[in-house]
Amino acid sequence: MPSKRSLVETKDVKAVLVDVTECEIERPKKKQKDYYSGKKKRHTLKVQIVADASTRDVLCISVGKGSQHDFKLFQESKVHFSPQIQAIADKGYQGIKKLHANSVTPIKAKRGEELSALEKIYNSVVSKCRIYIEHINRYIKRFRIFSSRYRNRRKKFALRFSLICGIYNFQHG
Repeated sequence: MPSKRSLVETKDVKAVLVDVTECEIERPKKKQKDYYSGKKKRHTLKVQIVADASTRDVLCISVGKGSQHDFKLFQESKVHFSPQIQAIADKGYQGIKKLHANSVTPIKAKRGEELSALEKIYNSVVSKCRIYIEHINRYIKRFRIFSSRYRNRRKKFALRFSLICGIYNFQHG
């Protein structure tokens, strides 16, 4: 798999897709609160995947605890893009415009209000662009080690996830 450095140096990548997936883990003996995901109602590890939009290859991954917000994981992963690269993300990355000006996220409706027709069209265009990162998540979750409860050592989780991403890149490259 390429490294994070390739996102800054490369001229081949025009757009990247960013998304987070969660994998259930065994209940930790210590610091359970850090791993508990209120969204999934279980203990999880989060994995942020950055993929090339045109080739659909996984460029890099970052691993965080289940209670961590998606955008916080993005900030702590220290993934930097070249200013020419367009970043396409979901609603969990609403503050990414401050870090990377050339980024696209769907528009969130304000509380008690509905989106206009133009905003709904914009959101559907963005979702059509970023559906491929969801397909990558689905492909990786086909491997039973990540689709069911992860029972191995958490220290080796990132290594195993990057190996599966390498298999994905090999088969789709």
